Amino acid sequence: MPALMHDALHRAAERFGDRAAVLAGDARWSFRDLDDASTEFGRHLRSRGVRRGDRVAMMTSNRPEFVVAIHGISKIGAAAVLLSPAWKAVEVGHAVKLTGPVHAVADGAAVGLLGGLLGEGHVTDLDRSVSTDVADTGSADLPAPDAAVSDGDEVVLVFSSGTTGLPKAVRHTHRSMGCATADWCVTLGLGPDDRFQVATPPSHILGLLNLLAAASVGAIVRLHPRFDLDEVLQRIEGERMTLEMAVAPIALALANHPDLERYDLSSLRYIMWGATPVSEHVARIVTERTGVRWLPAYGASEVPVIACNPVQDPGSWRLDSAGLPPEGVDLRVADLVTGEVLPPGGIGEIQVSSPSVMAGYLPEEETAGAFADGWYRTGDVGWLEPEGWVHLTDRSKEMIKVNGFQVAPAEVEEVLRSHPSVLDCAVFGLADERAGEVPVAVVQVDPDRPATAEEIQALVAGSLATYKQVRHVVFVDAIPRLPSGKVLRRTLRDEWTPVLLTPDGHA
Repeated sequence: MPALMHDALHRAAERFGDRAAVLAGDARWSFRDLDDASTEFGRHLRSRGVRRGDRVAMMTSNRPEFVVAIHGISKIGAAAVLLSPAWKAVEVGHAVKLTGPVHAVADGAAVGLLGGLLGEGHVTDLDRSVSTDVADTGSADLPAPDAAVSDGDEVVLVFSSGTTGLPKAVRHTHRSMGCATADWCVTLGLGPDDRFQVATPPSHILGLLNLLAAASVGAIVRLHPRFDLDEVLQRIEGERMTLEMAVAPIALALANHPDLERYDLSSLRYIMWGATPVSEHVARIVTERTGVRWLPAYGASEVPVIACNPVQDPGSWRLDSAGLPPEGVDLRVADLVTGEVLPPGGIGEIQVSSPSVMAGYLPEEETAGAFADGWYRTGDVGWLEPEGWVHLTDRSKEMIKVNGFQVAPAEVEEVLRSHPSVLDCAVFGLADERAGEVPVAVVQVDPDRPATAEEIQALVAGSLATYKQVRHVVFVDAIPRLPSGKVLRRTLRDEWTPVLLTPDGHA
């Protein structure tokens, strides 16, 4: 019998029954509630004409009904197309045209947006109760969900970050998501006694993976429709959460929180840092103030779990490495120019072989270039220790080339964050006729502790090689980031290049 994405929830319902599975505000859903509701939701979708092999767009907030809907879609052999609730009409239109969903599940303003694209009768509104919407269609009289679903069937499509053009759809099957979920459970050391929070958008691979992993082991999840740091901290203290997730903006917010010591965070086993390389300076501040350590991890939409520090061996945890690949996942490093596989210590593109790798992209023609001899090309630059520990330096497409030397923005950003006035920062390359490119630092500073451009430049000059020094410093109110925490360097480059270039083309 093949393992299907919704099987884990069904097994949890049989094993844990009425035990709490998802908490949201004052609402409480048990594993049985979720499983039963998802079966009915699958029947509802079939009443709307959705069949095995079809795609269903999902554009919702972080709510229990998301869990119901995505498992209902899985049970009838359809695939969920996960759209970010932060997207605007142009982005949604691109995603719908690319993936061709026959139906949509949405809430809030997304209902009207998707209704305009698919037709009003092809959208299920989650702001109505799931049970009411299902009952209104008479769907309970329909047959049970499709029993012919295969583990090779497509089940989830998420979107790449889109930092280098229009986002691509990443296609996952029941098999690849099952492998990713199993890897994540092991990576987190997750068990039925765990309690954790999910504020990550469910359209992001990390948010989805957390929900699937919790159902797989019987852990309790508290959902937050939006991120509020004080509420998150209060829930850790009041509900004795055992683990927490953080991306770069959350880590920065923790480090800069004026009353962090007021909260009792002693129930936490660790804080997981994912999606972006760890800023050691920020991580150490949080640990010093709370006593809670960090567990760095590394993944991608295309291969959700690539590496993590060994959760079962806290004595080996490191802030300078994303960790080791889980069992069954292999890593190698390839030269950025020749593609030659490099020995340990060689810096190049990180490539991955894993059972959880995506089935491919949409558009389909983008898939071939994402692989080299069957290994997924991450686009991340880094190196491996002989023992397998992986180190990330930057994205290959974001490396700055100064007089032939490669400069990793993340390395310069790490130095910038050590300045007491810097709250957040980003570095990108600006075209320069003489040097090829020069580094530009975009900095958000504490308004109560202003800094000058000269101070910022002097800090980098005293820390890094000459070719890594910052030519320009730009002060902004906030650094643009994706929900995952990744810096939108392309946005910054497009905005500031016309301002910084002189009329003769020199930086």
